[in-house]
This record gives sequence, C-alpha cells and structure tokens, in this order.
Amino acid sequence: MAEHAVVIGGGGPTGLMLAGELALAGVDVAIAERRASRDLIGARAGGLHSRTIEVLDQRGIADRFLAQGQLHQVTAFHKVPLDIGSLPTRHNYFLGLWQKHIERTLADWVDELGVRIYRGCEVMGFAQSDVSVDVAVSDGSLLRAEYLVGCDGGRSVIRKSAGIEFVGSDATQSWLLAEVQMTEEPAWGFREDATGTYAIAKLENGRAMRVVLSERTLKAGGEPTLSDVSEALTAVYGTDYGIHTPATISRFTDMTRQAAVYRDRRVLLAGDAAHVHPPMGGQGLNIGVQDAVNLGWKLAQVVERISPESLLDTYHAERHPVAARVLRNTMAVVALRRTDDRTMALGDILTELLGLDEPRTRLAAETSGLGIRYDLGYAYIGDKHPLLGRRMPDLDLVTPSGPLRVFTLLRDVRPVLLNFGESGGFDITPWSRRIQLIDAKYAGMWELPALGLVNAPTAVLIRPDGYVAWVGDLNQLGLADALTQWFGPPSA
Repeated sequence: MAEHAVVIGGGGPTGLMLAGELALAGVDVAIAERRASRDLIGARAGGLHSRTIEVLDQRGIADRFLAQGQLHQVTAFHKVPLDIGSLPTRHNYFLGLWQKHIERTLADWVDELGVRIYRGCEVMGFAQSDVSVDVAVSDGSLLRAEYLVGCDGGRSVIRKSAGIEFVGSDATQSWLLAEVQMTEEPAWGFREDATGTYAIAKLENGRAMRVVLSERTLKAGGEPTLSDVSEALTAVYGTDYGIHTPATISRFTDMTRQAAVYRDRRVLLAGDAAHVHPPMGGQGLNIGVQDAVNLGWKLAQVVERISPESLLDTYHAERHPVAARVLRNTMAVVALRRTDDRTMALGDILTELLGLDEPRTRLAAETSGLGIRYDLGYAYIGDKHPLLGRRMPDLDLVTPSGPLRVFTLLRDVRPVLLNFGESGGFDITPWSRRIQLIDAKYAGMWELPALGLVNAPTAVLIRPDGYVAWVGDLNQLGLADALTQWFGPPSA
C-alpha cells in the first residue's frame, strides 16, 4: 500500500493547483486521476479571470498562461458589458484560454514539483479513521493518506461516499456542446430567439466548428449523439451543415448545487465536487482554482503539525459563501435569458441599473474575483480597515534588499508581515521561522477594486493565499492573536 500525506482525487485544474500548493509547502502529495493521459478532448472552460491570474502570479507561473491566451478587458453580465480594464490590478483582463491548455500547463508545473500522479486510477471509495484515510482506486490497489481531497467533479464519488448532501436546484434547461467537422460553411456567430441561444465558432485548426445549442426540451440523462446535434442545428438554421466526425459531444444544464459542508473529518471537497452551476460567466474553473489556493496552505500547516485541525474549518467558512454567491449569480443570468414579457422587463431594468458606475464597478470586481472579502471574525480596534480579509494589492515596494513586488514574496507559500513604519518596530521572534518580516516603503496610493482609495496602513500580515489577515500599527494590537490563529502557537 502506497502512503502519502495527502491524496487528491481528480487531476483537473483544481486538483492540479492544490497539488502544486501542497508540494511548494513541502507536503508529500499524490493525485489519483481517472484519465490515463493528460489529453483532454473538447473545450470545457474557456479562460481565467483576474483573481485567478493573480494567484498564479503569486506562485510565479502566470506568464506560462499569458503566453498562450488572448486578453479581453471586457466581460459581461446579462449582455451588459463590464469594463475590467480600469480595475486596480496588473491583470485587469480576462484571459481567453481553453481548459485543455490550462490543464496541460498546470500538469507541467506539478511535474516540475515532483508530484506523483496515479493515472488511470479513479477513486472508488474510502474508509477513514481518526488518523488516516484508506483510498480504494479503480486498479484494485489502496492508497493511504492523512487527508483525502475530492476534486473529482460534479458527480464526485468522494462526496457521495462521504455522505455529504449536495443541496440546490434541479435542471430546467439543457444545452448541447459539440466539436464537429462540417462540409458546408455555417452561419458563424451568435443567434438568439424565443427558443433559446445558439452559437457557432470556428476551431483553431479552421477545419471544424464548436457549437452551443439550446435544447427545446430539457434532456438531463443519457449521452448525446451526433444525431441530436444535427436535429438541433436543423431546427434553428434549417440545415446541419453536413456535420460529421465529432471530436466531442456533451450536454450541460442549469442544475445548481453546492455541498452542504466542505469537510467531513479527514475528507475535504474542492472545485466542482463542492459546487456545480451552469457555465455562464466562466466562473467554475476559476473558483475551483481559488478553492485550492485557500485550502492548500491550511492543509499543509495541519499536516506539518504547525496548526490544529480546526484551521481546516476556516476553509468551508471562507469558500462556501464565495461559491454560493457565484451560484446565485449564474442562476440569475439563466433566469434573465427567458423571453417572456415579465423577464424581458426585469432585464431592461437591470440593464439600466448597470449603466450606473457604482453597481457596474461592483459587479465587475465580483465577477473578476477581485472583490472577495473573507469574514475573519476579529474584534479589535484595527479590524475595520477595508483591507482586512481582502486580497493584498501587488504593490511595487522599496525594501533594504531593493525593489520588490508583493506577489514575489508569496512564491514559496509563506506568510509575510509587511512593515511600512519604523524599521525594526516589530518583534515576531516566536514565529520567525514561519513568517517573513519585510520592512518596506510604498510611495503610491492604495486602491482596492470597487472601493477606491483607502488609508495606507502601517503594517499588514499577508496569508500565503494573498489575503490580508491583520492590519495595524506599531502598537501591534491583535497581531499575536492573528499570528496564532493562522500560523500556529508561538515557538519556544
């Protein structure tokens, strides 16, 4: 029986990102992946939002993705363009890049980090005790781990085996997604009518097309066929354009569900295993990757006996509300696609409201992931600063060692205490092996997405995921408590 500190079920973007986070923190981690190879057929997710690109930048790998994709400084909500080009971030854009390229790039990264991937090995079940989890995989073998993380998709075997309820709404609509070759030139672009929304796009090789087609009646079961795609095309366009040789055909619905809890003792959930929703807005892959970045450093500290297991409870507390908000937004977008008079009237009012700067800017910050704020539950005098619980801006710092970007300080998954006040004003000796203490200066204004300019703090404590855990001054009120809560008790 092979043993690892952590086994991850599923080697998609969420599982790969989590494996990279754990490996950077020095944890023995392995992935059990159903597919026998890296190859991913079909488009699936179509890109990365600003905050996801930032977390990749925090680990020093953002350029690998940026070199492959296309930048778009406008996204949309219910057909209303949202300008993200003015958001205060180095990555004020959406990166158009298909999931197969994202996965391949993440897989290259985790290979460099030495992560073991058991390919062709799907997790079939598990048994957990007080100290370990025995994981049964499809080749008949067992893996033993201290923790098991389910990143095995919306039909997660791990979630079902754990008995975790998947709460939400059943499907009301379905769509076909296919990549096929054609013998006739199709009507490229989008089409929308009373029956639904339809799109035909040329694939990169120019010899095939990708289609997304509303189905006129809900179909939630069974595998779709080329005949289904042909019938759907003909119903809308009057022809199927001679489609043949499908590379992939799939169906998605507007089913919206979320795990009631993200943790059952030594078993945790992330990505689609924890939340599913229709793909409008391109949020699914992104919040899955961000789940991994939130969980990774916490799980590493528990495995390394730096922090108590209770730290893992903050993963659910912080990430469950984020996904719940995304699910609500995607449900709203699907509802607004209806073509009855009342829904059209509601859509018109929403469009008018999003013509105003404040709601449009807030929604842009939310859809980009830059507006997330975690409730850290503090009760000290500095806990009202707007930075607390938000992502730390990637400032250009001046330090005794020379100029540095904030994100470069997060490359090795270690927390950072930035002191903008008097040099030597902080003594964190009991945590010095865990925390980087950097004296720094910053000459510019501090600006947060949607909030605007904020007062410059004297000091900030930044977690390994890039979120601010404490804001204060040289009085250090609340600092020791924050250090203990997030990074373990002081060392002797």
